[in-house]
Amino acid sequence: MKLSTFYGHSVACGFPSSADDHKEAALSLDDHLITRPASTYIVRANDDSMVNVGIHNGDLLVVDRSLTPKHGDVVVVALDGQLTCKILGRRRGGLISANDKYAHIPIWEGQELIVEGVVKASVRYHRGE
Repeated sequence: MKLSTFYGHSVACGFPSSADDHKEAALSLDDHLITRPASTYIVRANDDSMVNVGIHNGDLLVVDRSLTPKHGDVVVVALDGQLTCKILGRRRGGLISANDKYAHIPIWEGQELIVEGVVKASVRYHRGE
């Protein structure tokens, strides 16, 4: 990924704060988002079932296959050959949506569930051009 200029100060999202022009270093998003390139892929989110964990329709998901999935992780799974992004649930015994409009998906005996990876991060475009 191309390097971009990284400023060493943060940006207030509430009231404005004094800004400085201190450029800290060049920054590659790969260094922050992709720890293991050989096991990482990027996929686009396709609906609003995960909005309450900050994943919106059209976001890019950074998915790492090398991570061991834990209950409560956001994962990409193949359930009977169909891909979906959900929360891996323990208490409800299935795949949990992060939007009350969508029911959770129970996992029944005999179904094939393959965890394709753990979602490490998401990237959202705020202005498409």
